[in-house]
Amino acid sequence: MTGCSHLDQFADVEPQSDGCAECLAHGGRWVHLRICRVCGHVGCCDQSPGKHATAHFHDTDHPVMESYDPPENWGWCYVDEAMIDLGDNVTPHPPGWRY
Repeated sequence: MTGCSHLDQFADVEPQSDGCAECLAHGGRWVHLRICRVCGHVGCCDQSPGKHATAHFHDTDHPVMESYDPPENWGWCYVDEAMIDLGDNVTPHPPGWRY
């Protein structure tokens, strides 16, 4: 993990929802999911109509997220605009998770 000065905020988290929280609440749709590695908020990517993962960053200042559907081994720091190589440090999906 390099290029990000916010790795001290990077935590093991539990997903707070079974998909993009805002899309689920309002009947929206998503393309890909992202999970906040500070609090576990699940939001949709910037290619999705709602762009809820980025909105979560702007609302909370939580700087680091992970690609989350299915888990890939990369993350992103919004502040430093840097990719993060997660290696094996990915958030597992709960049993029965739907992609």
